[in-house]
Amino acid sequence: MAHGDITHIDIPVSDMARATAFYSGLFGWNIAEMPGFEGYPMWQAPNNISGGGLAPRDDGFEQPRSYVEVDSIDDTIVAAEAAGGSVARAKAPITETSAWAVIVDPDGNHIGLFEGVVGG
Repeated sequence: MAHGDITHIDIPVSDMARATAFYSGLFGWNIAEMPGFEGYPMWQAPNNISGGGLAPRDDGFEQPRSYVEVDSIDDTIVAAEAAGGSVARAKAPITETSAWAVIVDPDGNHIGLFEGVVGG
C-alpha cells in the first residue's frame, strides 16, 4: 500500500458471531481472528486485497470507518487541523511498527489514519 491508499475498513458490530455469519455468507468474506488481535476478527474479501475488521460497536464508533495509509500520522493531524478538521482519537500503537488515529473532516466524517507496517 502507498500513501493515500485505503488500507482497511472497520465495521462496528454488536454481535460478532452474527456479523461473521452475515458477512461471510453474504459476500464470501474470510473472517478470522489473528494472533494478538483476539476479539477483533479480520475480514478479507475474495479479491485478497480488500479487508478490514469487525470491531465492537460503541458510542464513538457507530458507522463503518475507512483507514487511509499516511507517511506520518503526526504530520497528517497537523495538516487536517490546519484545514479545519479535528482529532477524534489520538495516535495509538497497533504493533511495534504501526499506529492508528482518527480524524474528523469539516463535515463531521470520521476517517482513520494508518502508519507503518503491521507485524513487521
